[in-house]
Amino acid sequence: MTITDGADGRTDGEQRYRVFLVDDHGVFRSGVRAELADEAGLSVAGEAGSVAEAITGITRVRPDVVLLDVHMPSGGGVAVLRGVVDAMGADAPVFLALSVSDAAEDVIATIRAGARGYVTKTIDGAELADAIRRVADGDAVFSPRLAGFVLDSFTGKSSVPEPQLDPELDSLTRRELEVLRLLARGYTYREIAEELFISIKTVETHASNVLRKTQQSNRNALTRWAANRHIG
Repeated sequence: MTITDGADGRTDGEQRYRVFLVDDHGVFRSGVRAELADEAGLSVAGEAGSVAEAITGITRVRPDVVLLDVHMPSGGGVAVLRGVVDAMGADAPVFLALSVSDAAEDVIATIRAGARGYVTKTIDGAELADAIRRVADGDAVFSPRLAGFVLDSFTGKSSVPEPQLDPELDSLTRRELEVLRLLARGYTYREIAEELFISIKTVETHASNVLRKTQQSNRNALTRWAANRHIG
């Protein structure tokens, strides 16, 4: 995770937006940073390459706009959206999805999770900068084809099924979900405590809450439950 501090170079009368980049490919993040470097009114305030780093970084930096990859390990862009909203509530920034995927199910799932717009990685630098400014100003931004997916979804014409609700998973807090992921990867309580910078006792409390909320009897059962939901 990278966070940029210091002056933003604002000129008098210029509205400047702070952008946070989330993508699990460092080379791509570097490319986007370079594309936005000379764009008026924009500054890159931080970046992250994983879901957990993104949630921590965004809540710390409090950017105006998050440029969000959709497909990443451990839940992808939707997990970032949910984690940030859980942590920040109404103070959460605006999210603009930037993805290689133009599949209807990805677009609709991301917008339903709270993103303000969705563009693909074929977009050029100037168009991307314009999209960032527009979502920061309150507009919803989509390429024409993707906008059609969203309109169809909200008018009931979409063939994409509604996402299946998972009450047990939705009941977990952000920290409980982090503990669950590490448990599913085989981490010990001590290793989880070191990874999350919390006490072993706190890990035990979170693990107990996870078992109770997911209605699993032991860690082995919980690991299978998590694997069935591609958590880990």
